[in-house]
Amino acid sequence: MSSYLLEVAYTSNAWSALINSPQDRTEVVQKTVENLGGKVNAFWMAFGDYDVVGIVEMPDNVSAAAFSMALSGGGACRAVKTTPLMTVQEGLAAMKKAASCGYKAVGAGK
Repeated sequence: MSSYLLEVAYTSNAWSALINSPQDRTEVVQKTVENLGGKVNAFWMAFGDYDVVGIVEMPDNVSAAAFSMALSGGGACRAVKTTPLMTVQEGLAAMKKAASCGYKAVGAGK
């Protein structure tokens, strides 16, 4: 499975509802992720541009996109950002592949 960084910002209406009736939304999110074949690793409350950040594992990009779309379409989030993550080993493999792919920057000669 692939890992994804999830960043969510609530709408002011969602914050109002949560303040009036505090609740841990992790269980709802976990069930949704599991319905898509994934797994929740962890979630944290945050402050700044995003209110919640988390790491989820999903079987593929289509499942990750479906999850992001479901969150975005629900109306409680003003922003949902899903970032695919790579292990360090995958990053090293990508660097090695980049070194041998033959790309030359404009102005770099032939």
